[in-house]
Amino acid sequence: VTFFVFFVSLEVEAIFTYQVKISCKALRFDMIKTLVSPCSVYGFGSQKLKFDRSCKRVKPRAVRMELTITQPDDWHLHLRDSDLLQAVVSHSASTFKRAIVMPNLKPPVTTTAAAITYRESIMKALPSGTSFDPLMTLYLTDKTQPDEIKLARESGVVYAVKLYPAGATTNSQDGVTDLFGKCLPVLEEMVKQNMPLLVHGEVTDPSIDVFDREKIFIDTVLQPLIQRLPQLKVVMEHITTMDAVNFVESCKEGSVGATVTPQHLLLNRNALFQGGLQPHNYCLPVLKREIHREAIVKAVTSGSKKFFLGTDSAPHERSRKESSCGCAGIYSAPVALSLYAKVFDEAGALDKLEAFTSFNGPDFYGLPRNSSKITLKKSPWKVPDVFSFSFGEIVPMFAGETLQWQPSN
Repeated sequence: VTFFVFFVSLEVEAIFTYQVKISCKALRFDMIKTLVSPCSVYGFGSQKLKFDRSCKRVKPRAVRMELTITQPDDWHLHLRDSDLLQAVVSHSASTFKRAIVMPNLKPPVTTTAAAITYRESIMKALPSGTSFDPLMTLYLTDKTQPDEIKLARESGVVYAVKLYPAGATTNSQDGVTDLFGKCLPVLEEMVKQNMPLLVHGEVTDPSIDVFDREKIFIDTVLQPLIQRLPQLKVVMEHITTMDAVNFVESCKEGSVGATVTPQHLLLNRNALFQGGLQPHNYCLPVLKREIHREAIVKAVTSGSKKFFLGTDSAPHERSRKESSCGCAGIYSAPVALSLYAKVFDEAGALDKLEAFTSFNGPDFYGLPRNSSKITLKKSPWKVPDVFSFSFGEIVPMFAGETLQWQPSN
């Protein structure tokens, strides 16, 4: 009788193999017990060490250094207007083929005519030769009429309606105060027109803790809305909590989806205060606890079709962020795809990146997937500290830090 104990440990994962061999002329018995696959273990980075059936080492596969995917779309983007629009639009257009453009300008884009005018401004601001396609949205108010939804659908340029609870975020003062009263006829027309409702999912009652506003919105607004209008297509924008993940996963596929930002995948609320107050990490909905960040990462890297890319990239001039009452918004457009790749790479789920960035969004909206491709190369590069323009500076997300993945068309 012989006993062999074999231990392999790499990083935080381990194989414990207990092998008992009993030999005689008439009997040979082998038993192997493992905590993971007996013939594979994850090694350093995304590399996997493999063993054949006799537990002999097999040559590991090469670390992936290049990844070509279908060109992604950004399903939640702020482009602003005037000088800011001119400054930032090229950053999105260089990576994304299409984008759902948010309507919270001053004044807000509340009519189809205003959406068409805004789209023309965006097209004029694009660099020559760019094929970027802005998909426009309307800003829902208590005064919006059902006929406006019909016009929006007929226009061919308006793809959704955005719900801002009044006072929830930047330029939301004209938002909705009576969703189930004044807005109900509009919501019913949206069902008829198959027009998605994009939801900023926070209540605005000042008595409710800012970190609980998403959960309370789900319980008191979103669930009753889905129950009342089950055929309404809803996107819960920039989800931030485990509660939102669980809600979206509980809904029928194709009826409720969610966009996910790079900041809510990579940062928790500690990022607001480490080394002092960090205004460039301040956004709304605000960053949450680590358990919520982990839940969101798990959801998007699981392969679920209900979650898709939406940067919520929101440019503000530096002095407006670094002030006594700093603006909410993180400018991620220049680094977004690199950051999403970072998340999926670290989760060992690069094979699921393309669906999240390029398939789930158009499938939910009923639009064709892009035919163009984009390549991500694993080549370290440093994010600029600032982007300078005639009107001032914009500080990007992860300013001054080194990222590993870099996109190139």
